[in-house]
Amino acid sequence: MKYGQLTQLTVALLITFLGLSANAQTANCNKTTYLTFDTGNMAVAEKVAEILKRQEVKATFFLSNEKTFRGDFAFDDAWKVYWQERLKEGHHFGSHTYDHTYLVKDGPQGEVFVKPQFGPKAGMTMLYNEASMCKEIRRVDLRFVELTGQPLQKIWRAPGGKTSPNLIRMGDMCGYQHFGWAPSGFLGDELNSDKYPNSTLLEKASREIKDGDITMAHLGIWSRKDPWAPAVLEQLIINLKSRGFCFGVLPKANKNLANQSK
Repeated sequence: MKYGQLTQLTVALLITFLGLSANAQTANCNKTTYLTFDTGNMAVAEKVAEILKRQEVKATFFLSNEKTFRGDFAFDDAWKVYWQERLKEGHHFGSHTYDHTYLVKDGPQGEVFVKPQFGPKAGMTMLYNEASMCKEIRRVDLRFVELTGQPLQKIWRAPGGKTSPNLIRMGDMCGYQHFGWAPSGFLGDELNSDKYPNSTLLEKASREIKDGDITMAHLGIWSRKDPWAPAVLEQLIINLKSRGFCFGVLPKANKNLANQSK
């Protein structure tokens, strides 16, 4: 057998072995976690996508029309291909409210006071009734259809994880199930990197994430000097796989765990 043929055979055997190993790992997993990403400033969006693809892991993205590191916004046409590619890869998508609209407090008669972070009313506190809140959640769905031709999953996440019974009820009435995250699933990518270095966040998440936990990170954060995803995400996935974890997408069957939050 010639050297070139031997090399090709070796490569073929290696690919087969890696494929069998990945399949065996998936077949043998006995726990599930749910990786989720909020939009953020999109600075590590490509890196996150690259890692998920390489590790053959699916995630759930909660989308909002936030300002990106490029100076545009996440729902601009310039991001159309990015969302289309993630859709083709089999990831799931939910609403994070169109203008990244935070709950302030409940209103006097079942309404909610909210404050958008972006959009024409950014920074203003307003009183939303059910119809107004539903419109804010659903606008993401409508824009996603324009960008990709497909609707969101009927799920949403309140910015900052700030909820109230009134707010959850409004989402439910609009047809969107709310998903927060587990305390151990808070991956810390928005924390100060001097006080919470990536090595510490990786060790903590690798150790503490439990079966059924929903995690939360962002596709980029303005406040952190040392970005989380390039240093942590892939090794975290590898570590969780070694603990017997599979990676699911939302919504999940057990609704009792749906409203986990920090």
